[in-house]
Amino acid sequence: MLYDCRTVADRDRGIAAAIEAVKNGELVVLPTDTVYGIGADAFTPYAVTALRDAKGPGPQAPPSVLVGSRHTLDGLVFMLPKLARDLADAFWPGALTIIVEHAPSLQWDIGETGGVVAVRMPLHPVALEVLRETGPMAHSSANKLGQPAAKTAEEAREQLGYAVRIYLEAGASIDPQPSSIVDLTGDVPRVLRTGAIPFEKIRDVVPDIVGPDPES
Repeated sequence: MLYDCRTVADRDRGIAAAIEAVKNGELVVLPTDTVYGIGADAFTPYAVTALRDAKGPGPQAPPSVLVGSRHTLDGLVFMLPKLARDLADAFWPGALTIIVEHAPSLQWDIGETGGVVAVRMPLHPVALEVLRETGPMAHSSANKLGQPAAKTAEEAREQLGYAVRIYLEAGASIDPQPSSIVDLTGDVPRVLRTGAIPFEKIRDVVPDIVGPDPES
């Protein structure tokens, strides 16, 4: 079902329906500050499998994880690097994905991650309302593999159909660029993808960071 979150009544009903769906292990599509995303409870393995199945056959990277609070990051990581805290303070909520080592005690299965997780706190009020009630959500862009990223919930529904229980429409994405990705798991912090946040702004926070090109 699609809810138009640009109206107050539909927004309240839609957010409530999305929260219930996630807690029941079903999939939802919701707006973020970049493109629309498809999400599932990160701690429900069959929900994460359903997310991957909805995207379609083919090689897929493990989903990232969306959180509704900077403090949630502390619960996902065994020892949070200072750089991760600095980046979250500077750019969250926002279009920055941070890759860190997750706590080995976490009872989740989001795929072959090698003990690391890509985490982001999106800058969108609808997404944040949902996430603050559901907790961490496994997340990917709301489109079939090989198809364009959805800029509206309606575009996502055209691709994903009945695989998703709830669609939350909030209008066209303001910034269709993907998030920038910073990897903090190696000896040297590295930008893996330059997206909505320019490399120079990230380097202002982490001066010794290197870019996707080793010569950056």
